[in-house]
Amino acid sequence: METFCAVWVSGQRLFWLASRLTAVRFLLCITVFTVTPALGAAPAAAPVDTSAVPEIHPPSLLPAGWHTGAFMEIFVRAYQDSDGDGVGDLKGLIQRLDYLKDLGISGIWLMPITASADGDHGYATTDFRAIEAAYGTLQDFDELLRQAHARGIGVIMDYVINHSASEHPLFASALQGPGSPYYDWFVWEKEAPQGWDIWGKTPWFSTPVGHYFGTFGPHMPDFNFRNPAVLAYHQSNLRFWLNRGLDGYRLDAVPHLVENNAKDWNDQPQSRRLTGELTALIAAYPQRHVVCEATANPVVYAAAHLCGSAFAFGLEREIVGAAKGHTKAVRAVSNYFRTAPASMATFASNHDRFAGDRLWDQLKGNESRYRLAAASYLLLPGTPFIYYGEEIGMGGVMGLAGDDALRAPMRWTAEAKLGAFTSGTPFRPVSPNAVRFNAAAQLADPNSLLSFYRRMLALRNLLPSLARGSYEAPFVQGKLMGFQRTLGSETTLVLINYGDKAARASIDKLAPSATLVQRHPKNEAKASVNARGVARVRVAARSVQVYSVQLH
Repeated sequence: METFCAVWVSGQRLFWLASRLTAVRFLLCITVFTVTPALGAAPAAAPVDTSAVPEIHPPSLLPAGWHTGAFMEIFVRAYQDSDGDGVGDLKGLIQRLDYLKDLGISGIWLMPITASADGDHGYATTDFRAIEAAYGTLQDFDELLRQAHARGIGVIMDYVINHSASEHPLFASALQGPGSPYYDWFVWEKEAPQGWDIWGKTPWFSTPVGHYFGTFGPHMPDFNFRNPAVLAYHQSNLRFWLNRGLDGYRLDAVPHLVENNAKDWNDQPQSRRLTGELTALIAAYPQRHVVCEATANPVVYAAAHLCGSAFAFGLEREIVGAAKGHTKAVRAVSNYFRTAPASMATFASNHDRFAGDRLWDQLKGNESRYRLAAASYLLLPGTPFIYYGEEIGMGGVMGLAGDDALRAPMRWTAEAKLGAFTSGTPFRPVSPNAVRFNAAAQLADPNSLLSFYRRMLALRNLLPSLARGSYEAPFVQGKLMGFQRTLGSETTLVLINYGDKAARASIDKLAPSATLVQRHPKNEAKASVNARGVARVRVAARSVQVYSVQLH
């Protein structure tokens, strides 16, 4: 049956709670703030599944090193609708797996697909072991894994570990006060703490039973990771999906797991330790991958192996700056992997506005500069994450506020309203440049952005040095950047000219008397390396050239 109730905070109606409760579950909504269990009474059943999940290791069906290929970040709600309700779903995503395979994708990162309260982005979780109803069922999820694995594609999913939705049944129970068995699962203080400022606001929110902490606002209360039961619950949640064959996780907001005080609240030692423990749990499963959103110090999280990988926040802005021809940014891109580990996760834009608008909008539709940005992170060390629609030049939606502008329906065809995303009414307006920049039109054009992405990914997949090789001899000459990638006996040379004029590259530290065989663009061009290991190559304006270094 279905019950509804309102929760009041500081005399204000903060949200409406709608929860589907079976006859055997405790009716939280009816009893909030009014009923205290009698002493000695049997504890109520947990309002959601909190049972311990054992560790079961299903074998991985993916090729070794699958996670060193490129990933596609997918917002399921916006990718493909299979049933005409205007909302993307897992069955729709399954229909597009061949497109991803043909593009050269090795992994998929699913933005949150678990049940949530927000009806959109999914980061306000209401059940960590259930699929969002609009996306399908657990059986649909299992079928997605089967179909993706059959194509050699791994699947990781967002896990929102720091907080729940305020509508989560465990938090609804906690709002009964200290008598609730879940009160201490969240962070509470009797008196309102003073002096706190997170992004210009206090993170403490008042209720009749105390003040709770929410890093990201009142609608997403933080879990209390000083309580061992909370950690055990999340560990079991992770196992729940891994046991089904999930290939890993993107761990959300890991620097915020523990806050010590108003001054020491970001990226605390306890948060790093917990992240390492969670990563170890996931890595105990064969061939699983972990990437972390560690915004404060991403290099530390990757270098210290607290995560398998960490998003290279900050590099994306330098990549865009380099693509615009800014010399300082070119040097920053060249220098990044001199010190950062090769396990970093690279990207040009993503679902969060703080990482920038969609790449099309940042570069104002300049396709030659767009290609430079793409080549930069697809050919550098690291695991590249492509944001869905980036490969076709999809723009943001004008007039939508915040992150919504970045999360429009995927454009599969030129049709003005639907674009083959849905047979119904799309949940959100489509991107304004869809007539030309859609998958069908781009696939038909060998000179399109999509064709360029396919060529770059084909190089990564063909040449192991580009996927897993070292970063050697980086140099910058004006607005020209070059570097070598080496794995075993294979060396690949990459040259990117961000300038508006052709450049004559003088490349040293090559194998003496080797031959440079051009891989991109493919025109059978060759260049010689002299006995001192130096070659001179002309690089056209705003262009990318890739060579194999062949020894004699």
